[in-house]
Amino acid sequence: MAPETLTAPALGVSQVRRYYQLVDAGDVTALVALFTPDARYHRPGYQPMVGHAELERFYRDQRVIRTGVHTLATVVTTEDEVAVHGLFRGVLHDGGEVELRFADFFRMTPQGRIAARDTFFHVPAV
Repeated sequence: MAPETLTAPALGVSQVRRYYQLVDAGDVTALVALFTPDARYHRPGYQPMVGHAELERFYRDQRVIRTGVHTLATVVTTEDEVAVHGLFRGVLHDGGEVELRFADFFRMTPQGRIAARDTFFHVPAV
């Protein structure tokens, strides 16, 4: 099915899957382009990021992960939201290895752009 013929939920899922492919490939320019210009990203341990410039700065300069692979276990969608649960395995910039479960919630535009993202990690916090 061509992207222009996908329903909004199917397009959202396709774009979210593409997002993880781009993150894992390290293609910051293409992954930032998936977001709306005023997109908001909430991630534990960081101030909320708003807009392309802050997203690009995070992925190029602040993200503690050097390389890794996201494996999605569950993908759930509504008309304008996509929720995923999965496992990330990778290497940090300090050389340490990381393996953790995560959940992401994306709010999508009808055109398939990411308007908001909230990330949660399955690690002890409280």
